[in-house]
This record gives sequence, C-alpha cells and structure tokens, in this order.
Amino acid sequence: MSNLQSVYSKILVLLHEIEREDNFLNQIRLPMLSDKELMALSLAAESLGIDSEHFLFKQLPEEIEGRIERSVYNRRVRRLSFKLEEIRQKMAQQISPNSDLYIVDSMPLEVCKFSRAKRSKICSEAENSSPDYGFCAAQNFSYYGYKLHAVCTPEGVIKMFDISKASKHDIHYLNDIQDELKHCVLVGDKGYLSQQWQSDLFQQSEIDLKTPMRKNQLNYEEFPEHFRKSRKRIETLFSQLCDQFMIRRNYAKSFAGIARRVITKITSLTLIQWVNQREGNKLNNLKIVIS
Repeated sequence: MSNLQSVYSKILVLLHEIEREDNFLNQIRLPMLSDKELMALSLAAESLGIDSEHFLFKQLPEEIEGRIERSVYNRRVRRLSFKLEEIRQKMAQQISPNSDLYIVDSMPLEVCKFSRAKRSKICSEAENSSPDYGFCAAQNFSYYGYKLHAVCTPEGVIKMFDISKASKHDIHYLNDIQDELKHCVLVGDKGYLSQQWQSDLFQQSEIDLKTPMRKNQLNYEEFPEHFRKSRKRIETLFSQLCDQFMIRRNYAKSFAGIARRVITKITSLTLIQWVNQREGNKLNNLKIVIS
C-alpha cells in the first residue's frame, strides 16, 4: 500500500469520527467519490507535502483512481471549503476547548512576483476580492497579493483566521475578533497598538489587548517577558505554514482557489495537531506521517 493510500485511509477514519454524513453538497446524482472521501484525499495530500494537483493525480490510490477527474476534483474541493473549516473548528475545539489568552498576527500571501504585478490578472474576477499592493514590515519587503490574519492559542492551535487585501491595516481585523472572542487577553505586535481600540475591545467584549509600546511614548514600559514568549508561538506557526505546507506558494487563478488552498493547509495542520494529541506526541511536532 502506498504512503498516500495509507494516510488517506487513516484520515478518512478520523473524519468519520467527526462527521457522520458522507456528502454535503446538493448534487442531483451521488458522486462516485463522496465529499468526505474527497476531503480526506485533499488533507492527505497536504499532510504529505503534495502541493500540486498534477503530481497528486499521478499517484492516486487504487481505490480512488478512475472515480474522479482532476477538473471535477478542483471544483468540488473549492465548494467544500465551508465544510473543511467546520471540521477544522471541531478539531481545534477538541484540542484546546478554552483559553483565556490568545495571540493575533498576520503574514503576507503573494499571488505572483512583485515584478509581474502590473500585468497580472490572477484573482481579478471581482473588484472586492482582487489582490493589491502591501508592505510587510517584519520582513521589510513590498508584495502583491493578500494578507492572512490569524488568532491562535499559546499552544499553537489556530482559533480563527481570515484573508484580506494586502493594503488593509492589521488593526481592522480586530472588528472580527471582538465578535468571536470574549473575556480574554489578546497579545499582538505594534501593528495593533491603539489606545482607542484597546478601550473599545475591553468595553464591548472584555478583551484586554496587550501590545508593545513604542519607546517614544509617554510612560513607556517594557513589554512583559511572558507575552513576548507567547508571541513567538504564532510566528513559529506561520513559519511552519510557509515551510512545510508551502502556504505562500500559489497555483490558483481565482480568489476562491486561493481561499481553498489556505483553508486546506490550515485544516491539515490542525489535523496533525489533533492526531498528535490523541497519540500522546508533542502537539506541534508537525513533521510526521499520519498512519
């Protein structure tokens, strides 16, 4: 049995534990490959670092080969993004049910090289979802694309995430956070520094926003060491998404395609964490083969 086939079979068993139904799309005829099997294949590919659909379809397991075409696979997986996110949230809830401390940060998602941006038509099908220019202060470079915002627990479990245009300031993501989180401490970098936002978050949702102060601010205080250490977790998480899951490599031509890639990769990361917890391994030892 191939590596992909064994991982696919294991993930399918795990998905059966979380979700009883096999199909989630309103299709007139039941597909030869169920929606759940399709998601298991997609997650298996990501967990093994298979980032190309062309390469994936060259090594399909025997039990799947001939049951789906590549173009159909792509369309159905995009439509199943909502279900992948629903399953990811269930796994994240099992790994880390409650927390009174969260970390927020963002990272760039390029759609193409900066030199090609002016002539690029990637994701330009709609004005409200088209990419634009942004600047990453942490890495000191300009790019063309989107920005991934995420909130995680101190253990490294992603609680929530979203994609915005690259030019959108990090602080606006706090609008989404105040609707989802309550009664907790939220740690961010200097990009979230705002007395007005700190006050609004606490009054509306009792979220205590902690950010480093600028050295030229009045009553400057050093950022507490335990908050600095907590922030390293989300930075490590982003590095793992970039290195192991290749989240910044783009093959998609539409925003729906990019969103699907991001959701699948983050779900795959959460799935590995869930398996690690169940088997008594270190939660963030992500370079394992699910078997």
